[in-house]
Order: sequence, then structure tokens, then C-alpha cells
Amino acid sequence: MTVHAFVDESRRNDTYYLASAVVDPRHLTALRRRLRGLLLPGQRELHFKHEKPERRRAILSVLVGLDVRVDIYGAGCRRDEEGARRVCLTRLVDDLLDVEAGRLVLDSRSGRDEHDVHTIRMALGKHAKDAGLTYEHFDSTGDPLLWLADIAAWSHGAGGDWARRVEPIIGSVIRLDFP
Repeated sequence: MTVHAFVDESRRNDTYYLASAVVDPRHLTALRRRLRGLLLPGQRELHFKHEKPERRRAILSVLVGLDVRVDIYGAGCRRDEEGARRVCLTRLVDDLLDVEAGRLVLDSRSGRDEHDVHTIRMALGKHAKDAGLTYEHFDSTGDPLLWLADIAAWSHGAGGDWARRVEPIIGSVIRLDFP
């Protein structure tokens, strides 16, 4: 069965994290509805670094009860954040091809999305049309499923109790070497 992946990033010190929320298409509508239900009045998106600790705990309590999986890709980024992203995204695309994913949605980084497009094209290589993987960039207010990746990346990167709280929805943590 094909899956959809929703991707966001986080940076902690010298580590760059790319998080991919992998969702079964049958659950897309229900998950979007559930995530929108977590918004406070006047809020347009969940962005974890802007939430207060009590609210973060409440949101994580809801998320761990949902049927979602988020994979985390990490690479050192002290000297080259874009290079670290490229390494993580290349591996992510390879992993998505292995599970025959149908759609990849990335949080837009206005002005830098073309770097992702180039990386994805290179990762797909000559078989881009045969791969069946479509990809696009959305603003994080455009699809609540991007919030899953944001929350997981932030929590995992924060470590400690936050990483413990998000652990039930973390599938794989892949650390990639990057100079």
C-alpha cells in the first residue's frame, strides 16, 4: 500500500533533523481533522517552538494516541546546514521509494525550495517517472499533517523528557554522517 510523507525540519546546536510523518492515505482526513481540533482560537498552525510547555505536553499526549509514525533523519550541520538537509532528504527519498510512497509534502522554506527539488530529482535519478512519487512544498498552514513532523523533530531534538514523550510515535532514527 502506498503512503504519504509529510516533512519538516528542526535544528539543535550542530545537528540538523529532518522528520517525516508517514501516513496511510485512508487516515489523512481523520488525522487532519484531529490536528485542526488542537488549535486554539485564532491559531492557524501548531508550531512547537512557539507553544508553552504545558501545551506541548497536552499536544503530545494526544499525538501518541494516534496511528502515526514519524521517522527522524539527523546529520551534523555545523558548517553546512543545506548540505546536511541534502544528505537527509536523499536518504528519505530512498526510503520512501523502498516503501513505494506515493506523495511527499515538504514544509516550504520560501526561497530555498528549489534546493529540495534538485535533491529529490537527483535522488530519483533516471527513473523519476517510474517511481510514482509526487512531491510538493506547502506552507505549514496549508496542511496540518506537516505539524506532526514539526512536533516530532522539535521534541526529539530537545531530548530529555520531550524525547521520551514523543518516542511512541517515532519509527526510525537515522543518523547520517556529514562532514
